[in-house]
Amino acid sequence: MATRIGVIGAGVHGRHHIRLLSAMEGIGFAGIFDSNGSVCESTSAEYGTRAFSSLEALLKEVDCVAVAVPTSLHRDVVMECLERGKSVLVEKPIATTVGEADEMIQTAEKNGLVLAVGHLERFNPAYRALDGKTVKPVFIESHRLSVFNPRGTDVAVVLDLMIHDIDIVLNLVGRPVESVHAAGVSVVTDEVDIANARLGFEGGCVANLTASRISQKKMRKVRVFRRNAYISMDFLSGETEMFSLRPDARPTAQAGATPQGMDGISYKRTMNDGQNALEIELRDFIEAVTKGKRPRVSGIEGRQALEVAVRVMGSMEVTMRGLE
Repeated sequence: MATRIGVIGAGVHGRHHIRLLSAMEGIGFAGIFDSNGSVCESTSAEYGTRAFSSLEALLKEVDCVAVAVPTSLHRDVVMECLERGKSVLVEKPIATTVGEADEMIQTAEKNGLVLAVGHLERFNPAYRALDGKTVKPVFIESHRLSVFNPRGTDVAVVLDLMIHDIDIVLNLVGRPVESVHAAGVSVVTDEVDIANARLGFEGGCVANLTASRISQKKMRKVRVFRRNAYISMDFLSGETEMFSLRPDARPTAQAGATPQGMDGISYKRTMNDGQNALEIELRDFIEAVTKGKRPRVSGIEGRQALEVAVRVMGSMEVTMRGLE
């Protein structure tokens, strides 16, 4: 029997989950619940799935759920699901506080359930191009810029956008963050709309992250520098470029000896494979539930990203107070 899954929340993100699950083969899509009854009914009719009148009614019919409610509701909704024995995939960020994240993780572990976090960029073809490769970065630079959209403005841009790249950087480096320096300003909302953070890692790697939600055009790029190599990931196009010095082109002891032009550089471009990142994420979660294995982005990793994001905002508050 197929694993039965339901979706909680029929807003912008929830609709994407619903659209994909309603069309995915081999998936037991049980239906949806949204606290707005009219939205729940209209969305279920649009995608030909069942609308549940309450969260309790939905949880009686499923093995697991995808939670796509506002971040402020994550803790309460996720905890109810876990306490009723249902595995959960919750949209990022995992929670509003590290304490809430800890509570969710501990409950999932106690009940032997899967808790996954929807850090979607881990499933982006640009990032999947690095699967199996040892990166060992020494410097990382990321830019995540978006045009203004009222959605998500209930939280600072750090939790809305930058947390994507925080998760990517933590996964790439694989070492503890030793220092955090950040600055940010509010422009059109009461929360921080533009932010920059510099993360220093154990071992010496440095990451410089910029996020804005009031730009004229979108940009979602992460550039990774390592010894004798450079990797550029474009999360909008889903493409990755890799440049590396060939062993025979490394500079010699002779002063000024450098490779000429592109002759000593290897270049590889990985194109977008066309696979939908959210569908891969959903299948990864369902497989983790079915086989009892760890999801690609666990609750623990979601907590780690949140903890660094909180440190960024803490550093930013100090900086902003100093400018007043």
